[in-house]
Amino acid sequence: MKFPFPKRKIVTEATQSFTFTRRAMVVGGLQGTIGAVLIGRMAWISVVQNDKYSLLSESNRVNMTLIPPRRGWIIDRNGRPLANNRTDFRVDLIPQRVVDAEATIAQLAQLLKLEADEVDRIREEMKKSAGFRPVQVADKLTYDQYAAISVRLPDMPGVAPSQGFSRHYPAGATVGHLLGYVGAATAEDYKKRREPLLITPGFKLGKDGLEKAFDRHLTGKPGAKRVEVTARGKIVQELTTRSDTPGRTIKLTIDAGLQEYAGRRLATQSGSVVVIDCHNGDVLALASMPSFDPNSFSDGISHLEYEMLSKDDHVPLRNKTLQGLYPPGSTVKPMVALALLEAGISPFETVSCGGAIRVGNTLFHCHKRRGHGPLNMRGAIAQSCDIYFYQMAQRIGMDRIASMARRVGMGQKFDLPFPSQSYGTVPDPAWKERKYDQKWQVYDTVNATIGQGYMLINPLQMAVMAARLATGKQLMPNFIFGAPRPEPASVGATDDHLVVIRDAMNAVVNGGGTGGAARSSIPGVMIAGKTGTAQVRRITMAERAGGVRGNAGLPFKLRDHALFQGFAPFDNPRYAIACIIEHGGHTIRNEDAPMIASDTLSYLFDPAKAMEKLETLEKGWGGTPAQRQARQMAAFRLAKAIEKGEVPPPSDNAANATENVAEPAPPASSPHADAEDDVPPPPGSNVTAAP
Repeated sequence: MKFPFPKRKIVTEATQSFTFTRRAMVVGGLQGTIGAVLIGRMAWISVVQNDKYSLLSESNRVNMTLIPPRRGWIIDRNGRPLANNRTDFRVDLIPQRVVDAEATIAQLAQLLKLEADEVDRIREEMKKSAGFRPVQVADKLTYDQYAAISVRLPDMPGVAPSQGFSRHYPAGATVGHLLGYVGAATAEDYKKRREPLLITPGFKLGKDGLEKAFDRHLTGKPGAKRVEVTARGKIVQELTTRSDTPGRTIKLTIDAGLQEYAGRRLATQSGSVVVIDCHNGDVLALASMPSFDPNSFSDGISHLEYEMLSKDDHVPLRNKTLQGLYPPGSTVKPMVALALLEAGISPFETVSCGGAIRVGNTLFHCHKRRGHGPLNMRGAIAQSCDIYFYQMAQRIGMDRIASMARRVGMGQKFDLPFPSQSYGTVPDPAWKERKYDQKWQVYDTVNATIGQGYMLINPLQMAVMAARLATGKQLMPNFIFGAPRPEPASVGATDDHLVVIRDAMNAVVNGGGTGGAARSSIPGVMIAGKTGTAQVRRITMAERAGGVRGNAGLPFKLRDHALFQGFAPFDNPRYAIACIIEHGGHTIRNEDAPMIASDTLSYLFDPAKAMEKLETLEKGWGGTPAQRQARQMAAFRLAKAIEKGEVPPPSDNAANATENVAEPAPPASSPHADAEDDVPPPPGSNVTAAP
């Protein structure tokens, strides 16, 4: 079989030329297409997206940095600053930019001479940081310290020195619970708000108290700074700066001098003082001591200082004026007497007090073991006779008493600019049925009528009660100066009944009653009030038979609370006050509730005389709150060092020598004593009256 052979293709010059031309056209077309795409892309980038890439190019050359806004001032009713700002130098760490955290922290500690507990705090915050939140290293640096950090920046990536403003509280611990404090934003804060300002070094927001409640008003608008930098981030020159806009000023009803005085006058006790203007319900002072120094929290409190505060049995971290709840004790007797008058009981009707009364199968005692004998309403309030109120309360029942208690402010929820409050309890049969599914008993009425049992109150409510008894009006506490308020309603008591109650409260202090220690030292000013003692434990019959131990011999937590509520002047009430000394037990006369209340009211009538007495008393207490806390901190630091074996225990001679060391000079109490670079706002300018 023969296979056909393909015909031999004849290649000529013409066929070769045709093939070459076709291939050249294909390649040329491809090249043209690619060129067109490249030209189009270049046109798109250079023309259409010119703004985008110009911005990216500029961002490589220029760094844009937010400038934290100055926080708005908080001022008192007279324009005196309670919280302002001071110029300072500070250093922060940006965790995501730090290369060697341990080496950087060690170098900063050496340059700034940081304490060991401060270094521990920085390490701890670096571990917890989400990476974007700056960690404060130190603030209030000297210029030399600031310069020493600045010249070493190329060797310390992640270190961010800055010049700005820090929050300052001139009155220190005496406004701690009132104003709260500021601090750096947490990761949770950033997740909620997603604002770049929150991760700007130096920016702080309100964390507690009024600083937190008015944070949006106090936070201004940030400024911005454009800086030309090299590829390695080194600053070449500052281009432009847009200044920040300060936050709004908040003007409070608080009297700064009275607030500081009340805090200092509480001395070494754990307690609270609240003062209210009887004309309109303005809160003039709201002091809770012991307290924390808000400057410490705003600067970044050390672990050691926080541990000291948290372990203190006087609980300095709790706001006792709003979060503390106490049995009101005998301070409710004027309120109960007003309910008795409303029920038709004559103020002249007498009850014989023999020292005890049996209710059911329980024997209830009067505080005077042998009894007071026959007493009418005025005498029962003045001498604080329990038996009178035991008998009278059973006649009218608890519902009438509870109704009056609520009308004078007990258990009432006030609309206040504070994030956390406790409201107390006014018990009645319906409340017990709802709360415990139990029937109300006669002994419940007996207990409640002297402010024990289920009845609880906070110091602010007690001050409101005093103001309403003084005026007969349902005044509402207010913290914003000039805030519009409706005309207060009446408590529902007649003028004749109110006169009886005020006269009896006057007898408590000035008529030989239980509150003689509250007698005013200001000529022409008479204080009316009511003392109280609230038990924190039940005294058994066995204890009574064997002799009840006095408060002075009991551990701190087992002592009775000491209370006082009242108003002045008696004949024309202008100021109402409440004072509660937690576990005070009436053990120290000049640190007891009646005398503290009296001295605090005296400041409103004669500040110079009141301050002279306070400064004399403070010499026996170990100085001002700042001096006492500094000494406490030094002792706590030494105890911790001994516990860790860092220093040997002090010998007896060394301890004696330590006691003889002169006290440190007190810080300037006047806000004008500090050199402030943040100019105070002019009167009426940018002031928030009612947010």
